Parts: sequence; C-alpha cells; structure tokens
Amino acid sequence: MRPLFKPVVLALVTAMVAPAAAMAALSRETLNGTWESPWPPDVLPQPGAPPRPVETTPPPLKPQFLAAWKAQQKAAAEASARGDPPVNGAAQCIPPGMPSMMNPGFPVEVLLSPDRATVINEQMNQVRRIYLNEPQLAMDDAEPWYQGHSVGHWEGNVMVVNTIGLKDVARMSGVPHSANVRIDERFEPTSPDTFEDHITVTDPEYLTAPWSWTYHYRRKPDYKIEEMTWIGRLEL
Repeated sequence: MRPLFKPVVLALVTAMVAPAAAMAALSRETLNGTWESPWPPDVLPQPGAPPRPVETTPPPLKPQFLAAWKAQQKAAAEASARGDPPVNGAAQCIPPGMPSMMNPGFPVEVLLSPDRATVINEQMNQVRRIYLNEPQLAMDDAEPWYQGHSVGHWEGNVMVVNTIGLKDVARMSGVPHSANVRIDERFEPTSPDTFEDHITVTDPEYLTAPWSWTYHYRRKPDYKIEEMTWIGRLEL
C-alpha cells in the first residue's frame, strides 16, 4: 500500500493547488481585450435562438412608479407581438447609455492604461471612459451624459467603479431614475478568458432598495471591433 500512497497524495495536492494557482495568475491586465456577453452559466439559449441580453432581476420600483413601468413593458410586449417597432429608446436610435451599454448583444473592447479604463462598444460606436484613482465629482457638478461620469480604483485584480450623472433618457429596461442615481460596479476576472461585471443601482427617489445583477463576459479572441451605426447598417 505504501507505494500507492505517495502518488495519491501528490494527485490530491495538485488538484487543490492548480485552481488556486490559476486564480493567482489573474491580473488587472486580464480585463484587456475584446469580449462578448454570453448567457449566464445557469441559463442556456434554445438551439438556433438569437442572442439576447442577460435577463436582470425585476426593478424594485416604488409603487407610484411601478404601475407605469409595468404598463410600458406590456405595451412593448404587445407591439413586439404585432411586429411593430419596440416602445423604447432603441426605436428612436437613442444610445442605451449606462448600465445597458455593458450588455448590448454586440462585442465590447476593454483597454487599460495607468489612468483610465476605456470601454468601446461596437453598437453605435459608444465609448465609455473610467478614470482611475480620481475622486468622484459632486453630484451637482456631474453634467448628465449617456455613460455618466465614471471613476474607479483597483482592489487587487478587481476594478471597482462608481458612476453618476446619467441622462434621463439613459434607462435600463425602461426604468426611470432621478438625477441622483448611482451605479456601482465590480469588474472581476474569473478566469483568463472570462470576467463578470457586478452592477448595483442605487436611487432612493425611485427604488425601494438597491437593484443588482451580474453580466458575464467571455473573451472573443482575434475579433476586431468594427464601425457600426444604425444608419450605416441601413445603408448596407
């Protein structure tokens, strides 16, 4: 029995150490590259079904806003069933803005530099800049933008980001928000070829509690982001 004992122990130790070593090998630079946003690991698309954004948890809207939002969602579903244009900003070619920009159904590219992280979205050529190691602006000083004003810092290999200053028309799933809405994110590498964006939206004026979900990304090797606009697509 003795000759077998050593190989068995060695195999067990290797099995335990290998995952830990792989995680330790992850660095900030892991986020560099081009990514696609697949379905979450526990939900698989039906064969042949087109890709679509990851479903999020229902918004915890206050009762006075929830009824209008549900009516809007119902109208959008009915329009879709009739084959009519969707009842949302996309039908007006309004950029989705944050946080929808982070899960558009098109590839995104992340470029890291010492003072910022740049997120380039193939859909409508959207660009988001996350300024690193800078203080966040005062809410009154943040001019409303589609992507908001984002600042971040590193906690190990996790990029922690805070965003304020969102345009009113930049809505996630049609959910309204106040001028004081905040978005907190954690960009967390989970393997050399995957990462997660954990998102929490806080808005005491519209929400009864923080609204949270996670987007999952998979590396898209050798893919080059192309120029894409709605008008450009229509011209093809």
